[in-house]
Amino acid sequence: MPETVALKASVREKSGTRNSVALREQGKLPAVVYGHGKDTVSITLNTNEFVDSLHHGNRIFDVDLAGAKDTLLVKDIQYDYLGDTVIHADLMRVDLNERVKVEVMIKLAGTAAGTHMGGIIEEIMNRIEVECAVRDIPEFLLVDIKGLELDKTLRAEEIELPESFVLVTNPNAGVVGCHEPKAVIAEEEAAEGVEGEEVVEGAAEPEVITEKKEEEGSSK
Repeated sequence: MPETVALKASVREKSGTRNSVALREQGKLPAVVYGHGKDTVSITLNTNEFVDSLHHGNRIFDVDLAGAKDTLLVKDIQYDYLGDTVIHADLMRVDLNERVKVEVMIKLAGTAAGTHMGGIIEEIMNRIEVECAVRDIPEFLLVDIKGLELDKTLRAEEIELPESFVLVTNPNAGVVGCHEPKAVIAEEEAAEGVEGEEVVEGAAEPEVITEKKEEEGSSK
């Protein structure tokens, strides 16, 4: 079961871009809480406390608002235009036993067989979406790639999931591949181009036959 972290929060009375900017300058993070048939509530969190918890893999939080304790799941995080700073969060009320759809980070384990033949690993997706009970949400899913051969792609449906999990991501979606380096492919294509030019030069020989026919016609 993932760790549930207690966060301090306060109800946000004012809304709007100007107010949100002012809060962020004070080290506070604007957020909203929704779900379970209750009203949506605008709140503020301590930015450093929230971000630090995220970096430690926490996704579930206990928050006390106006004397009411809610268990919240992080559903969406918004970043600034540089993609570095968290500027807003959406938190959904949940029960630890209910099933939810959630994106889980992927971590690769092992050395792909194809790398021994000169291949390089291309991580196509760094997370997949699954459905599971809130209490079972993992920090990450470990994906074994030792059997991944050169010019092969591991698809989402091939990832081994816990028995109670259901895959939501497209089963055919590529997750990680092992391919030849682009430089090698470019060299091979260039070599094929040279061979093609040699064939074209050889194909010019029939013109000589035409010239011979013209000479025969002029001698008659």
